[in-house]
Amino acid sequence: MIEEKNEKLDGILPINEELLRKLLIEENIDEFRKHFLIHHAYERAQFYEKVGPDIRRIMYNFLSPEEMAEIYEAIELDEEEVEDFIKEMDPAYAAEMLSYMYTDDVVDVLNELDEEHRDTFLEMMDEETAEEISELLGYEEYTAGSIMTTEYVSIQENSTVKSAMNVLRHEAPDAETIYYVFVVDEMHRLTGVMSLRDLIVADEDALIRDIMSERVVYAKVTDDQEKIAQIFKDYDFLACPVVDENGILQGIITVDDIIDVIDEEASDDYSKLAGISDVDDVGDNPFKAAKQRLPWLVMLLFLGMITASLMGQFEETLERVALLALFIPLISGTSGNSGTQALAVVVRGIATGEIDEKSKFKMVFREMGTGLITGLVCGIVVVGIVYFWKSSLIVGLLVGTAICCSIFVATIAGSLIPLLIHKLGIDPAAASGPFITTLNDITSILIYLGLATLLLGQL
Repeated sequence: MIEEKNEKLDGILPINEELLRKLLIEENIDEFRKHFLIHHAYERAQFYEKVGPDIRRIMYNFLSPEEMAEIYEAIELDEEEVEDFIKEMDPAYAAEMLSYMYTDDVVDVLNELDEEHRDTFLEMMDEETAEEISELLGYEEYTAGSIMTTEYVSIQENSTVKSAMNVLRHEAPDAETIYYVFVVDEMHRLTGVMSLRDLIVADEDALIRDIMSERVVYAKVTDDQEKIAQIFKDYDFLACPVVDENGILQGIITVDDIIDVIDEEASDDYSKLAGISDVDDVGDNPFKAAKQRLPWLVMLLFLGMITASLMGQFEETLERVALLALFIPLISGTSGNSGTQALAVVVRGIATGEIDEKSKFKMVFREMGTGLITGLVCGIVVVGIVYFWKSSLIVGLLVGTAICCSIFVATIAGSLIPLLIHKLGIDPAAASGPFITTLNDITSILIYLGLATLLLGQL
């Protein structure tokens, strides 16, 4: 019996998609619910997302709005999918489903709909809920206000522990998390915080204001979501309170929402480093993917024309010593790689908060040293390779020196450019890899062919 139990607990229970589809097609509601509802909401959401609209319409008849709400709180859909899926439902069913979801999740769904559908669902909700959601929809995207939930537990600072526990029992079923209890005054201003453990072990006659922690780390409704993610990372929070400009508690942000933010921000930075406006979804059609990539590619095309124009200025040098053209891809490629490495380090440091005003100069000097060392090592290696390959020490020294200087300059550029962009209040990831690579192509060719022109008499 013990071995059988351990087998059941070992790993994730796989979902039988074929069986579930068969039960839905046969409209065997009892068996479907039996095999479907034993799974975690995430597995249910994955199945729901995979099946076609005909199967999903049967699911709406087999599952209650409350059960469908659990799926929508676990699912991650893009704008087009959310709109398509919601339109499949009966409007009354969809509105009831939204009413069972936490407010922050409802806001996420409604933000993906057009204004007409959004207003329709708000009109079908009760007045208090609709007003609450409308207020959250009014916050600027990517701010604390736009990702917070209003389902939390707050208690008055002049309450006793006994009365606070009664409040907690009453409000806990509707709260998104109860591990933190936030303390407010009579004006609902945030004054303290308690953990659930603190509340349980305290004397029931003690006053909350005497045992609460007054040092509360909080966010403002206008704070950027990246700043909130840093707070969760630094303090290992499960939830963070959000206040307005008057210190009045407006809501809380939970760790599950911050995980989504971190994933979203990482994807955004990755896409910018790759030189596209957004990461391509594997399901995107070629036209949509091309639309995302073309702006950067066209801009880089014009920058590439500068590189071609520069090479034209050294046409005489290349004609006299054709061997020099052989090493142009090597030099530009190596400098571009070095610049991109420095860029990645700096962008990551800015994003994680490791690089601040005090440490940025230290970081730049470190990158300069790194660029010098890597440049010297690569230059020496290239001198030896070219000498033994082409039996020309002077060409080897030229290529080696050019690579050394190009790597050094590229590393400095890769570290300074994102810092300057960040100083201007622009996302440093916008100084993307392709941009740095193209810029370093220009500088490396100037260095290489400039040195070659100076040494033309020796070649």
